Amino acid sequence: MKRFIGFIKKEFYHIFRDRRSLFILFGMPIAQIMLFGFAITNEINNVDIAVLDHSKDATTEEIINKISASKYFSINQFIDKESDIETIFKKGKVKAILNFEKDFSKNLIKDNKATIQIITDATDPNTANTISNYVNAILQQYQKGLNKNITIAYQITPRTRMVYNPELKSVYMFVPGVMTIILMLVSAMMTSISITKEKELGTMEILLVSPIKPIQVIIGKVFPYIFLSIINAIVIVMLSIFIFKMPVQGSFFLLGIESVLFIITALALGILISTISATQQTAMMISLMGLMLPVILLSGFIFPISSMPLPLQIISNIIPAKWFIIIIKGIMLKGVGLQFIWKETLILIGMTIFFIGVSVKKYKIRLE
Repeated sequence: MKRFIGFIKKEFYHIFRDRRSLFILFGMPIAQIMLFGFAITNEINNVDIAVLDHSKDATTEEIINKISASKYFSINQFIDKESDIETIFKKGKVKAILNFEKDFSKNLIKDNKATIQIITDATDPNTANTISNYVNAILQQYQKGLNKNITIAYQITPRTRMVYNPELKSVYMFVPGVMTIILMLVSAMMTSISITKEKELGTMEILLVSPIKPIQVIIGKVFPYIFLSIINAIVIVMLSIFIFKMPVQGSFFLLGIESVLFIITALALGILISTISATQQTAMMISLMGLMLPVILLSGFIFPISSMPLPLQIISNIIPAKWFIIIIKGIMLKGVGLQFIWKETLILIGMTIFFIGVSVKKYKIRLE
């Protein structure tokens, strides 16, 4: 047991002596959570739009002022003819154009109907759709003001309520996903590089024939990263709460337990990567390139899995990040307990056992 404890202490010394490893462990996650939290958003603010007003009456002016007064849009310019629309879009500064029909106010009074054409730059479909929805919401609000004294005999009014994220803040979606990606990539990468370094230097075989058992060697290499990754997780959660105002509706204790489980799963995956990597460069390439794209694309972080083709939906089940994102969103946003996430928890435990089992078997075979 003393040899095992001494081995773990040696691993801690190696980590703290290597400044590059410390930067990867602590500097990169903080930088990434700040960058992703602030930069990645599906909300719009101060989007430049142009106006083509054929009517130029009091009503159109009032609507334009209402749109301009919102924090979402900034009137970039006014144009006089429709032939200018394509030229403006080609310049790339304006994302949408509002086209008011001729005699807008007269049509509104006479026919109780007037038309505004919303033309958006759909090279970015999500932004175009969001702009259209925001403009429609402002117009509906204006229309309610006009009709507040008018009573219709039969009227069906839909009322939408957004639960768990009433303000539709994109940071509530991105922070759990970014936390998952950071813990996954950093934990797997650092473990795989650490073990592969021993193989590359030729000291791994010495460790495996030492009095320390192969399973103890693997645990000894992984334990320091479990400790450091837990610190990482705590820092990320604190940043999420105090910087991005991310709520934690559920139990902090359950969140901590599930985070530790996912960290161990990621570290076990790193051990598995080290079994097929002969050099540190290979391990880093597999950890970064081999994990990053599947984790981002197939975890449900950005794109809904239900919208993917069936083969990709099946493949997504072997991505540990998919299950942890379900867990962390459930705890932080919905406030669920273990009774709602026990299946995902068991899947992570099963993956961890599988990764460690294959790795230990691989190293024992190599030793024999």
